[in-house]
Amino acid sequence: MPVYVRPLILPGLGAFTLAVVAGCGGAGDQPEIAADAVSVTATDTACQVAKARIPAGTVHFAVTNKGAKATEFYVYAPGDRKVDELHNVDPGDTEQLTVTLAAGSYQVACKPGKQGDGIRQAITVVGSGGTAASDPRLARVVDEYRTYVQQQVDATLSATQRFAAAVKAGDVAQAKYAPSRVGWERVEPVAESFGDIDPKVDLREADLEAGQQWTGWHRLEKALWVKGATAGEERYADQLLADLRDLQQRVKTAEITPTSMANGAKELLDEVATGKVTGEEEAFSHTDLWDFAANVEGARKVYELLKPVVQQKDAALAQRLDAEFAKVEGLLAKYRSGDGYVSYDTVTEPQRKELSDAVNGLAEPLSKLAGTVAG
Repeated sequence: MPVYVRPLILPGLGAFTLAVVAGCGGAGDQPEIAADAVSVTATDTACQVAKARIPAGTVHFAVTNKGAKATEFYVYAPGDRKVDELHNVDPGDTEQLTVTLAAGSYQVACKPGKQGDGIRQAITVVGSGGTAASDPRLARVVDEYRTYVQQQVDATLSATQRFAAAVKAGDVAQAKYAPSRVGWERVEPVAESFGDIDPKVDLREADLEAGQQWTGWHRLEKALWVKGATAGEERYADQLLADLRDLQQRVKTAEITPTSMANGAKELLDEVATGKVTGEEEAFSHTDLWDFAANVEGARKVYELLKPVVQQKDAALAQRLDAEFAKVEGLLAKYRSGDGYVSYDTVTEPQRKELSDAVNGLAEPLSKLAGTVAG
């Protein structure tokens, strides 16, 4: 059944659309802050918003982190429904999140240490702004992208069924771990729209919180590469399959917008350039380059779907994105080996920096994609 995409309507709030423009971050690389931005001061114990009543329409939040821990910033509608978020505001940095909000009651939250439910403050949005004319091209883009996501998730489940069968049989040699993850890594720009699926299937051991059960690919990765055996892990293989079947169903109703696609792609590449490039993602298998390539492929799919709109509104941006994507893809091609990639522990520190610099070079113009589309 085709999915009809329209402005999100929440009880008591009316319709709203949203656009997000997040700064690139990093000391000495502060984003341009709108003159009318609503200041948010985040510390390790507080989240202070300069205004409790905000006019409807486009709202810029300028989040300054005066704490000792990196923080995240979220905007929630009633029912704890996430409108959007800003990742990785480092101590001393100011980052901007831009959303378009209709009148209603919301909460904002700062998450020091990037954990927990956050320190929350209520805000009220007043007035008649916060709606935008629909571009039929963008509605088609979302439909096409949802179809792409469904195809990738279906392929992931199929590959993971083969992987899980080998794990349960104790056949370490036939447990094709990296190929089972490719589809998932391609759809990571919108992974958070699937609720709690991401931590269930993709949580790393280093990110476990006290009392949290560890499930998903990385648990099985450790068994394969550290223990060299899968005895006792069978139920986690079954759980991974169950979670992916759940994901299959969630794709149909996940809230996906052109701006969430664009900003998700940019945030994913930021994660590649600053976190995944260290080797933290595939700490046991060193199959990181499979992930990098799939992440870039997923980001490119978002861009290619939005490209006709971008070319009309900012042809120079489209030209630059074409060039930067080609640069990153050419660099990754150097590490191809057979039907996959070389082990990441063979990639030297200078080579890792080259990869990081190339992905950062792509992420910078990609940060303009959502604003261009929404504009």
